[in-house]
Amino acid sequence: MATRVRGFGMDRELERRIKEKYSLEDENELMEWITAVLAEPPESECLTYPEGEGEEHFQAWLKDGAILCELINKLTEKQVCKPHKTANIKLKAMKTNKEMENIGMFLKAAEDYGVKKIDLFQTVCLYERTNLPQVQSTLYKLGSAAQANGYTGPVIGVKVAEKQKRNFEEYKLRQGRAIIGLQMGTNQVASQQGMTPYGLGRQLVYKNSN
Repeated sequence: MATRVRGFGMDRELERRIKEKYSLEDENELMEWITAVLAEPPESECLTYPEGEGEEHFQAWLKDGAILCELINKLTEKQVCKPHKTANIKLKAMKTNKEMENIGMFLKAAEDYGVKKIDLFQTVCLYERTNLPQVQSTLYKLGSAAQANGYTGPVIGVKVAEKQKRNFEEYKLRQGRAIIGLQMGTNQVASQQGMTPYGLGRQLVYKNSN
């Protein structure tokens, strides 16, 4: 069986559409927010900056997962993630495994923090650069969750609306059950009384002029 070449046909079209969604404006805004959070006292040891602009540099900056882990630690104000230090690991397979574990820890902590599972990116979206726009979207959702959780540092994203739960007294609920909705029928408004029954031929009546 012939091997399907990656980058052709549907795969190529999907890749093109994903790339079109990537935003340099969002990249710069997210970079400024992340570095501002990490610079909050005490300043994080992982505080670095991308070496350039664009998808490649943005991915390289976040790829080992250390910055992401420190970001969620700062937002929660406690160490929920302890990232592996991978800079000195020589064995490529081991380094890859530890970096992906860092990303996985961040995603789990972000979900616990309030980001919905459906809004999280997958590890390969970042590590293999298959869907960086989804990475950007998740980080915005994380910023929204931070505001909802009362984080007082630098913020980004739209604040998540708080749930307004209303409790009605039992007697009010019983009164509501006694009301008949219009969907049940009523004789208090216009009716079809006097109209020609369905299917009956039209009757023409002429008045006697005499």
